Amino acid sequence: MNMGKRAVNEMLDRFDLRLLRELQRDGRLTNNELSERIALSASQCSRRRARLEAEGFIRGYQAMLDRERLGLELLVVISVTLATHNRDNAQRFARLVNDLPEVLEAYSLTGEMDYHLKVVVRGLSDLSRFVNEVLLPHDSVQHVKTAIVLNTLKQAAPLPIG
Repeated sequence: MNMGKRAVNEMLDRFDLRLLRELQRDGRLTNNELSERIALSASQCSRRRARLEAEGFIRGYQAMLDRERLGLELLVVISVTLATHNRDNAQRFARLVNDLPEVLEAYSLTGEMDYHLKVVVRGLSDLSRFVNEVLLPHDSVQHVKTAIVLNTLKQAAPLPIG
């Protein structure tokens, strides 16, 4: 759902925005803890949280795992150009990407490359296998360019709300 700033501001008051900011920082906060931070009762926080979830402002909660501790040493940005630019080819590529657990995020772009993929793998041999045995042989893919991330400067930042 795409809505302008005015529509969002009419739906969300300052308490909703404070609640969202706090939950972005720590999604495990209880309603009692939220109530202390935003100056509402725990029952009000519970009702507001439930409404924000039901209306899709809160899409879910998840743990942030340490990829390196889990043996996923390489973070890679892969740029992909499609072989042909039509709806069927784009849908084939989208199905491929959605079925690949190594792909954390995928973006359709304007400009020179058609897609950017954020991918994690254990090492260079896994990256080589991923590119040469998964991406390049796929009918929808024409060209692949990889860039290994050297340092992460910022990741999973909270959305700038309110």
